[in-house]
Amino acid sequence: MKNLFFLIVFFLIVSCKPKENMIYMSNHNFEQETSQARYTGLKIKEGDVLEIVVSAFDENAIKPFNLSTINSTNLPDDNSKSVRLNQYTVSTEGFINFPVLGKVFCMGMTKQQLNEDLQQRLKIYLTDPILDIRLVNLNISILGEVRSPGVKTAATERINLFQAIALAGDMTDAGDRTRVKLLRYSDETKKDSVITLDLSESSIVNSPYYYLQQNDILYVEPDKNKQIAANSTNPNKALFWQLMTVAISVAALVIRFTR
Repeated sequence: MKNLFFLIVFFLIVSCKPKENMIYMSNHNFEQETSQARYTGLKIKEGDVLEIVVSAFDENAIKPFNLSTINSTNLPDDNSKSVRLNQYTVSTEGFINFPVLGKVFCMGMTKQQLNEDLQQRLKIYLTDPILDIRLVNLNISILGEVRSPGVKTAATERINLFQAIALAGDMTDAGDRTRVKLLRYSDETKKDSVITLDLSESSIVNSPYYYLQQNDILYVEPDKNKQIAANSTNPNKALFWQLMTVAISVAALVIRFTR
């Protein structure tokens, strides 16, 4: 009977073992792995909002190429509205409608590639044109076991997995760092893909999914302990612990009266 009692106690100790995988990149050669990370730049997608401002030495010559100056005579003296007029939305066909130049295809390009393309087109009209292109809607949805879930707008276009999770206030203690799901839409296949990422491995910085893209969705799964605890509708769970309690009580009484 003593053996039964110790067996039960051992089982309870094992079932209450500390949570694993609490540390990011715990399995690593960190310096070597980090040096291999690469950022290739975001690709422009359907529905993206681009803010494009053209400048050059001749301020009068650039006016036809900036929406803010084209429409300034029709607006009240409000700088914020003028700034918004420099924004272009990428159509479902991948075009923006640019002043004077007309439709310009840009889907799949990086900002640098679009910059070079527009510069070549503008050189017909301007001397040494300079373009400032900014992606306005870099939004990432972060759900699940994080402290502040929701849609987050990144301040920089070069954002990685850990920076995104930081925007959501970090994972909760119940978050499974070994199973973070990334949902990403592809303009090429017109489908969503689901990728499972292990943030406990330092090799994550080599992943092609380490740097995020606009409209990515991150979902942090709860760990097994929380999944079990949340399954309160399972009658077997309550019955199991009731039986365990009874067994421990009986074992304790038997040991006490057999001494």
